[in-house]
Amino acid sequence: MSQLLIYKPTTPGRRQTSVVKYSTILTKDARPVKKLLIRKKTNGGRNNTGKISVRHQGGGYRNLVRLVNFKRNAVNGYKVVTIEYDPNRNAFISLAVNLDNGKKEYILAHKGIKEGDLLKFDGSISDGNRIKISELPIGSEICQLELSPEKGAQVIRGAGSYGVITANEGKFVTVKLPSGEIRKFLASCTAIIGRMSNENYKNLRFGKAGRIRHMGIRPTVRGKVMNPVDHPHGGGEGSNSIGMTHPKTKWGKNAYGVKTRDKKKSSSKLIVKRRKSR
Repeated sequence: MSQLLIYKPTTPGRRQTSVVKYSTILTKDARPVKKLLIRKKTNGGRNNTGKISVRHQGGGYRNLVRLVNFKRNAVNGYKVVTIEYDPNRNAFISLAVNLDNGKKEYILAHKGIKEGDLLKFDGSISDGNRIKISELPIGSEICQLELSPEKGAQVIRGAGSYGVITANEGKFVTVKLPSGEIRKFLASCTAIIGRMSNENYKNLRFGKAGRIRHMGIRPTVRGKVMNPVDHPHGGGEGSNSIGMTHPKTKWGKNAYGVKTRDKKKSSSKLIVKRRKSR
């Protein structure tokens, strides 16, 4: 289990800062495998014409992307070699040996993973094993879930996250996702038993703006402190309310609680209950 380290308040930034104590979890002196690294390209949120299409992105430390195998389709399973930090995600990753061909691959680490563990795909119910969700009892906790069979894990991949199987109805299995959404998945989809690693990430206090900037996130300015020409919430003397019935985006559209999902999306029929609103 990951532990939080609270610093002594030697400076104003340190006073509010906490970090995950990696020494108790990660493999000492582990180095990333060069063959499984690629350079991460950044564009500062700009599209092919140079205009900002995604705001609040830019800068940050230049990271190397670890090539993670989300399918984990080795018949004989994997043997865990190391547990490592990944700068591109909040959960930990593991370097594991594919027992089918002897090659080393990166996989996402689940809670409680240890060096030397054997992770199988044989239907046995044990933390870290890959299994079809139809074979699990109701109430089981899962992570790294497929949206479509053989497509690889696409949901429940964040640090400390997990889903719960709530019903098994023949062709479909109903799962409650971390967002609160209850959704049906094909019974042939697979998942990893247990929770994701680094469950204490949600309790982190970044302490100062610089740590956020190192992550490639630029500042977000409130609309209330802008001028009327720049935002619908802007203007006025001193501290005022937004002066309208509903909050608006920078471009005048209603914000907060507005449904943005396409009503004609084919997967809408699989959603039993929508996720929690803000």
